[in-house]
Amino acid sequence: MRDALISQAPAVAEPAPVAQYFATLGPDPLACAFPRKGGAHPGAAMQPVPPEQVETEWQSLLGRPRHRRAVAYVHIPFCENHCLFCGFYQNPWRADAAGSYVDALIAQMAAFARTPAHDGPPLQAVYLGGGTPTALSAADIVRLVRAIRRHLPLTPDCEITLEGRIHSFGADKARAALDAGVTRISLGVQSFADAIRKPLGRKAGRQEIVAALSDLVALDRGAVIVDLIYGLPGQTPEAVAADVRLCGEIGLDGLDLYALTLIPGTPLLTALGKGKTQVAGPDRLGHFFAAGEAAAAEIGWTPISTSHWQGSLRERSVYNLAVKAGADCLAFGAGAGGGLGDLSFRLTPDLARYARQAGAGVGLVAGMMRQAPSAPVAHAIKAGMERGLLDLARAEAAFAALVPRPKRGLSEHFAPLLAQWRTAGLWAPHHRFHRLTLAGRFWQVPMTTRLLGWMAEHPDLSHS
Repeated sequence: MRDALISQAPAVAEPAPVAQYFATLGPDPLACAFPRKGGAHPGAAMQPVPPEQVETEWQSLLGRPRHRRAVAYVHIPFCENHCLFCGFYQNPWRADAAGSYVDALIAQMAAFARTPAHDGPPLQAVYLGGGTPTALSAADIVRLVRAIRRHLPLTPDCEITLEGRIHSFGADKARAALDAGVTRISLGVQSFADAIRKPLGRKAGRQEIVAALSDLVALDRGAVIVDLIYGLPGQTPEAVAADVRLCGEIGLDGLDLYALTLIPGTPLLTALGKGKTQVAGPDRLGHFFAAGEAAAAEIGWTPISTSHWQGSLRERSVYNLAVKAGADCLAFGAGAGGGLGDLSFRLTPDLARYARQAGAGVGLVAGMMRQAPSAPVAHAIKAGMERGLLDLARAEAAFAALVPRPKRGLSEHFAPLLAQWRTAGLWAPHHRFHRLTLAGRFWQVPMTTRLLGWMAEHPDLSHS
C-alpha cells in the first residue's frame, strides 16, 4: 500500500465556478459532505514523458546529485494469496524465486550506489512494501536489509519499515529482521474479528494474531504497528472501535485506519456486483471512522495524520508523511514507483526484465510523468491536509516563488471555498492554521483533491 502512484488529472477546458468544489450542507457532515470518500491518496496534475525520452531522463536523474529531502521504497511484488479487497496483487508467492529476486534488488542498489544520485541528503526512511515482504525467508530479509544499510545513504535515525502479514512471520524471523537493522514492523491486520477476516481470504485467526503481535511487542526492539480497514463486509462501527481498543491492550506503537476502497478488478468488487456480499454505503462510512477515532482518544493515542495514530513515541510514520509531502523517493524492485525532482516514475513490473536490467541501471523504467510547475504549492497543501492542519502561509510561500507578482493571492483565491467548508463543519480556525474537524479528517482526501482542483483554476495557473 505504500507504492508511490503515478496519476494524471483530467485536463480542464475552461475555468469552473468555485461552487462545484463546495461541500453539501447538512446536519451530519460525516454522512453528506461529499458524494463518496474516494481513494487513499489525492491525485496530482502530471504530464507523461514521451517513451522515447524516458531513458534519457532516467540517466539524467541518476547523473546528478540529489538536493531534496528523500526516502526510499523497496518493492517485494509477491503474495501468498490474493485477498478479496486488494488492488496491489501482482505475482503469486514462489519460494524458489525469492532468492534470485533479492539478488536483483541488491544488484540495483549496488548500481545506484555508483551513480552521482547517491550523493545528497541522506534517506530519512526506507519502506519495504509489497506484496508481502515478510514472506521472504529470514536469510533473505537479513541480507536485503544489510544491503540497504551498505549501499544507500541513511540518516543515523533512519526509519526502516518491514511491511507484511502475521501469516508466516513469527518472532524468530522478526528477531532476525530487527537484528539486521529494521526499526519498524507494519502488519496488515485489517480486522481482528474472525467472522470478517475469513471471507476476505485472511489466514490467521484472532488468537494467532494477538499472540503474534504480543510476541513482537515483548521483543521491545522497534515500533510495531498494524493497518486496520473500516467498512468491510459484515463490520459495524462498534467492531472498528473494539479493534482499536485491542491495539492499545496489546501495547502496539501505532495504527493506520483506512476506509475500504472498492477497486475495479478485485474479487471483492466482483462479489459485490454479483450480490454475494454487501458493504456499508458512503453515507455510513464516516461513522465507522468516528468510532475508531473515539476509541483511539479513549486509550490516549494521538493522531499524527488523518489516518494514523501514535500509541508510543517509537512511532513516527516518517515514510508515509514524507512521501505525501512531496519528498524525493528512490525506488527499487519490479513495479516500484518513486520520484526525483519533478519526475515521477515506475520501474518495470516484468520480473524477467527487472532481473536482467537491475544491475545495469538501464532499461528499468516502464513509465515516467512530469509534475506541473505548481507541484511545490500542491505538496505544501497536501502536507498540511494530511496532518489535518492546513498551513496556507507555507502554500503562499511556495506560490510566491512560482508567481512573484500574482494577479490574486492564493489565500484570496481559496477564501470562498474555505469559507463554505467552515460553514459545512469541515474545519475550524486554530492560530494561523485551518484545523480539520472530525468530519474534515474523514473527508480529507476529497477536500485535498478539490483544493488542488480549485488551485489549478487560479488566473496565474489555469493557462500556464
